[in-house]
Amino acid sequence: MKISTTGSWSSREGPGTKGFTLIELAVVIALLGLFLGLTIPRFQYALVADDLKATTRKIVGLVREVRNEAIREQRVYTIHLDIESNRWWTEHTGMEDEEMVLAKEEAFVLPSGVRILDVWCRGKGKQAHGEVILHFSKKGYVEQALIHLGEDDGREFTLTLSPFLGTVKVHDTYVDIVAM
Repeated sequence: MKISTTGSWSSREGPGTKGFTLIELAVVIALLGLFLGLTIPRFQYALVADDLKATTRKIVGLVREVRNEAIREQRVYTIHLDIESNRWWTEHTGMEDEEMVLAKEEAFVLPSGVRILDVWCRGKGKQAHGEVILHFSKKGYVEQALIHLGEDDGREFTLTLSPFLGTVKVHDTYVDIVAM
C-alpha cells in the first residue's frame, strides 16, 4: 500500500501516489516547531528556574530523609533552620563536636531571592529570627511545625510537618496556624 498526496491509503501504484508532498511535510515540521517553541520555555521555567518550588521540594525531601534515618539508625535527628542566613543542616545524637561544626559549615544555603520567613512550632510559637531546631525522635516523630518560605517576587509557600505521619503538606500561600 502507498500513501497518496492527499494522505489517504491507496493500493494503486503510479506516479502521483508515492507519498506526501514537500509542502505537506514543511507544514507539519513548521507546526511541530511552533508547538515546541511555545511549550519548552514554560516547562523550563516551571521545572528549572523556579527557585522557590525547588527549595520547597528539597525541604520536603530532607524531612523524609531525616525521618527515615532516625527510624533506621534509632537516633534522634535534628534539622537546624537558620533564618538570618537562610541555611539548614542536620545533626544526630552521637555526632562528635567536630562533626557538628563541619555540618554547620557545609549547610545548604537557599538560592538568592528565596528566604525562610518564619517557622511555627507547637509549644514554641512563631519564630522569625535566629535558629529553629526541629527534632525527630527514634520513631520518626517530629514536632508539628509550619515552615514559611518566600521569594522576592512576593510568592509564599507553607510547609506543614505532620507529627506522627512524617508527611509534609505544601501550600502555595502563607498559611497561619489559626487558619488550619
